[in-house]
Amino acid sequence: MYFQPEIETMPREELRKLQLERMRESLRNAYENVPLYRERFDAAGVTPDDLESLEDIAKFPFVVKQDMRDNYPFGMFARENADVARIHASSGTTGQATVVGHTANDLANWGDCFARGIAMVGGDENSTIQVSYGYGLFTGGLGAHAGGEAMGCTVIPTSSGNTKRQVQMLKDCKTDILACTPSYALLIADTAIEMGYDPATEFQISGGIFGAEPCSENMRQEIADKLGIQYCDAYGLSEIMGPGVAMECAERGGLHIAEDQFYCEIIDPETLEVLPDGEVGELVITTLTRECSPMIRYRTRDVTTINAEPCACGRTHRKIGRLLGRTDDMLIIRGVNVFPSQIEQVITEFPEIATQYQIILTMNGPLDHVELQVETEPDFPIDEVRRLEDLRNRLAAALKSNLQVAVDIKFVEPKTIARSEGKAKRVIDLRGENQ
Repeated sequence: MYFQPEIETMPREELRKLQLERMRESLRNAYENVPLYRERFDAAGVTPDDLESLEDIAKFPFVVKQDMRDNYPFGMFARENADVARIHASSGTTGQATVVGHTANDLANWGDCFARGIAMVGGDENSTIQVSYGYGLFTGGLGAHAGGEAMGCTVIPTSSGNTKRQVQMLKDCKTDILACTPSYALLIADTAIEMGYDPATEFQISGGIFGAEPCSENMRQEIADKLGIQYCDAYGLSEIMGPGVAMECAERGGLHIAEDQFYCEIIDPETLEVLPDGEVGELVITTLTRECSPMIRYRTRDVTTINAEPCACGRTHRKIGRLLGRTDDMLIIRGVNVFPSQIEQVITEFPEIATQYQIILTMNGPLDHVELQVETEPDFPIDEVRRLEDLRNRLAAALKSNLQVAVDIKFVEPKTIARSEGKAKRVIDLRGENQ
């Protein structure tokens, strides 16, 4: 099922022509209306007229999040206030907030992109979508909401929080599509089960659109099994648009990029050279239609691949693989690069361990020290020393085998690691504090 079949199944050559046309306009919009781009392009000796093919985008300089912070709040807007329909911003918890503006056309395109994901899980105008992403400056809630309205769905704007009420709304309103973070979807599922329901058989829910945080394959399967749904992974970031930049179809072979709206590259984060399709590297995105906040070669820091192979679903847009991690949340443990998602994948292979964990980073002399806190399942006899030590040894061996590093393991009682009603906080970095 498609939302925009004329676009989603467009022949590749026609799609590339459309991308080139729109890329030229996007470069011109950025160059003529945003001082930073004019300065950067001039310094690099390029102008929008130098773009003769899609591959020529490699001649243009990159943009990074710090550029947005340095130009806070409106320095990278290409439109005056009268044309700005909405503003979103990052939390600013790791530095100055980044602000992004949207025109009415930008918002309409965003809704259409997310609606494609709704179609991918079998949704249409008869569907009811419950949006349990947070609303506000975070793009998740309003992005999913716009997608539901673009599709013509009945939209329930529950936002995040009040989880028991979320469960009741799922059941009573016969919600068939849930949109939220993966960790919150799991909390909703577990809460429903604790309330005495079997959501996989008693609820009408059939599809879930989840994003905004990493999720291992085993955790995906746990969510899908407990809710009885097709799982759709949604990719997006506020600097580029929000959720809907890429969405996962039922074939589960990656996430289809909305290539009529975005041009994606994979680069080597060290050399900054463009890599061929299929190789692992950092995702770089150029917006093709954004009016207010055009982004030219934005370095996302997300590590993935691009798959150009035809998809059995019939969509012709290339796919990105599920994210392997980020170049800026990578942990360096005794000289080995490790992503938190790799640790999660190992944890979820142990049925005795719940899918809740935290990674505590401290310093042991000049080296990073990692303590992994995990919960046992409620029926595991945590007070039986031999069984606990056996579990610890098996988990430590699996982590060592998969990650090539040693990790200290601390078991905690069930339900003691704080649950999140938004993004789960998996890594606690205390390396800058006195130990």
